[in-house]
Amino acid sequence: MTIEAIATFVRLYDDNNFARGNYQNSNTTTPITFESEGYAFLPFIYNGATKSRSGDNIESLLTLASNEISLSLAHEAIKNFWTIKVSTVLMHPQTFQPNRTLSQEYWTAASMSYNVDGVQIRLGSAIDAIGATVPNKVLTRKAVGALPITSQIRNS
Repeated sequence: MTIEAIATFVRLYDDNNFARGNYQNSNTTTPITFESEGYAFLPFIYNGATKSRSGDNIESLLTLASNEISLSLAHEAIKNFWTIKVSTVLMHPQTFQPNRTLSQEYWTAASMSYNVDGVQIRLGSAIDAIGATVPNKVLTRKAVGALPITSQIRNS
């Protein structure tokens, strides 16, 4: 019987699409390189996608230890509606380096709760299931390269 190691990688993006932090929950000694970026250790538990009780949306939970740093990070993520990318990755058994990505999800930090035991960030889908709306995105040179300045861009 072979035991497979799985790691979860979390990347936080602010509203300008700048990375605000890269974290993994598997290797306590050294950062792990994943998708050409270093991911530092942060003890967290990721509960994958679940449908809400009312059936109107999909959500997930990211649970962190309760301390000043995680409370501050969670508060800033909620206040600024950060995007959170979660990658679940199968690790190589000998080298403990990323071997194969099993899933990749994008979430919006929706709300948080905390007590002495932990901080929970509730992650919600960016798509509103009731209104069938999708959040607006702005095309920037940094995101898509050169943009025309004398014509119109249409997304249909």
